[in-house]
Amino acid sequence: MRERSSTKLRRLLKQGRTLVKPGAFNALSAIVIEKAGFPCCGVTGYGVSASLLGKPDVGLITLNEIVMITRYIATAVSIPVIADADTGFGNAINVMRAMEDFIGAGAAAIHIEDQVAPKRCGHVAGKQVVPLEEMVGKIRAADRVRRELDPDFVLIARCDARGVAGGSVEELIRRANAYLDAGADMIFPEALTSEAELERCAKEIKGALHFNRTGVSPRLALPRLNELGIAIVSNATGSLRSSTVALWDYFQEFARDDVEAVKRFEARVKDHPAGNMHGFIGFPEIRRLEEEFLPAAEVLAKYEGSVGFQP
Repeated sequence: MRERSSTKLRRLLKQGRTLVKPGAFNALSAIVIEKAGFPCCGVTGYGVSASLLGKPDVGLITLNEIVMITRYIATAVSIPVIADADTGFGNAINVMRAMEDFIGAGAAAIHIEDQVAPKRCGHVAGKQVVPLEEMVGKIRAADRVRRELDPDFVLIARCDARGVAGGSVEELIRRANAYLDAGADMIFPEALTSEAELERCAKEIKGALHFNRTGVSPRLALPRLNELGIAIVSNATGSLRSSTVALWDYFQEFARDDVEAVKRFEARVKDHPAGNMHGFIGFPEIRRLEEEFLPAAEVLAKYEGSVGFQP
């Protein structure tokens, strides 16, 4: 029987080393992340908003949309997938429905934040947070559903109290420990601005930490994160940013030089692992499955004398 992705994530976390979690915005980016050797991946709300809607991360993505992308990603890879649940898409009762959907989609974990809805990217100014009691209720509700449907599912509480107007690390730590008491497995202290702030959180928050190494936060190396005991470190938008830059560069060159640009691109990627897109995306596996399950005469008719890529 296939191991649950949540159980796999729990097992990885028990190894005691910081897990590097790149963010994926669709199934293909998740496949690339897995092939690169990473132990898990995230579903980036920022990336989904940008790629699916062409809009900034300001709470425009719906529950159904992020769950749909999560399901596609979790189906495409074998590594655990950690989804961005924003604020839970409503109050504590809405959070319960969201938990059911994310668990059903095959996620191993979610992180849910204490921002006022509509939320925004944690590293952009203008955030506000809900009262502590409201977020505690959301965590308790999420924990109840988790215990009923998948006790291994990892519940990560994100706290944005540091980045709001007048915010402080003290308030973040106070809230974080309340979220742990309410049933969260891990705390995501968002928008810390220095190594000293992260070190303080590691000492004073009474649970595991997820760190987002981006935006206003320090770019600490993995050995230092291991020293601090950080459980997970995120690279949320690396896939989005790198692919957007590559798309921009390709189409600028193509617009200028037409087919000569295409020829140069094909020459550059000839020996690249993803240079043969047909092979990279899995056409050979489809042919193997056809040969296993379809009538032999049908497979022969499909391929013998056929023009194009031969898996």
